[in-house]
Amino acid sequence: MRRLLVCLFLLLPLSATAQPQADEAALWAALRDGSHVALIRHALAPGTGDPPGFRVDDCRTQRNLSPAGRAQARAIGERFRANGIDTAAVFSSLWCRCLDTARALALGEVTPFAGLNSFFADRGDEAQHTRAARALIAEQARGQHPLVLVTHQVNITALAGVFPAAGEIIVMRVDGDALSLAGRIGTAP
Repeated sequence: MRRLLVCLFLLLPLSATAQPQADEAALWAALRDGSHVALIRHALAPGTGDPPGFRVDDCRTQRNLSPAGRAQARAIGERFRANGIDTAAVFSSLWCRCLDTARALALGEVTPFAGLNSFFADRGDEAQHTRAARALIAEQARGQHPLVLVTHQVNITALAGVFPAAGEIIVMRVDGDALSLAGRIGTAP
């Protein structure tokens, strides 16, 4: 058993880097042309999950962005603008840390979308949320503006098969109903 764990540990870094990483300039160009969607994990919000008894309609009961998270979210918006994206179709989970991230991007009106809500505490909702997010992407892709979805780690992992860092931009290629990972843009605070 110990040998198996050691082998898995040694292979983990190889599998994490086995995917080709697209050139960052190419990822920004793909987002600008509308053939791709940006999935963003909310900015830094210390902790994991939410406190017992949290309510989605009361930010005081939730895990929220730290001051560094608020600065990170603003910096992410600046990265979009520096790469030629001043306006986007922005959709967000209803969780306050996602809405706050989405608003701080300052890329346009933010549309709350329940299909992007976390299913961390209720894994039985994964299929429903993933279907809703895929439907939103299919409906909104190749619109007038680039598509940006601000959501949670579990949602992005279900859609992209990767574990994003706080504030990381996961760029997905949209081909009809199919999504495939194009690359990742780091946004360390």
